[in-house]
Amino acid sequence: MRRIMLWMISTVAALVLLFGYRTSTGQSAVVETAAVAPVGAGQSFSGATVATREGDVQVVITVADGRITSVAVPVRPGGSPKHEEISARAVPKLIEQTLAAQSADIDTVSGATYTSGGYLQSLQSALDAAGL
Repeated sequence: MRRIMLWMISTVAALVLLFGYRTSTGQSAVVETAAVAPVGAGQSFSGATVATREGDVQVVITVADGRITSVAVPVRPGGSPKHEEISARAVPKLIEQTLAAQSADIDTVSGATYTSGGYLQSLQSALDAAGL
């Protein structure tokens, strides 16, 4: 009888722990930005939030005089150390390429295929909204 009670209590405890586990939301509170113009100059355009296998990605660009002056990524894959590491490595490279190319005609970052793909789709959406 004691074994049955111990087994039942253990099972209930395991189920409570299992159902109480919170999975990641795929979003990160960290925002990567890069600017080549004073803050506040230009107009901002938000790209679509793109769902990728690794998490959501959204790009926001600031445009002044027909040029991209800054890029922010308020939504990017996160929620796990692996996704945080990939995003921390890839996002600054993608932003740098965007500012240099002044378009979505940039290379993906090796090892960050899903993040790069979502970034490019969101960037193109922001460029379309800006009329570039």
